[in-house]
Amino acid sequence: MQDLPNLFLIGPMGAGKSTIGRLLAAELARPFYDSDHAIQDRCGADIPWIF
Repeated sequence: MQDLPNLFLIGPMGAGKSTIGRLLAAELARPFYDSDHAIQDRCGADIPWIF
């Protein structure tokens, strides 16, 4: 099977990027990475506080 390119979902907060991203990842049998989680881990604060 040919490697699929990565997908990046962009949009405003609360638009459903994480929800759709998880569904797409499951459907395509791909890993899901949420940048919000990576930012929170690195900064030690939640996303609404940062932005």
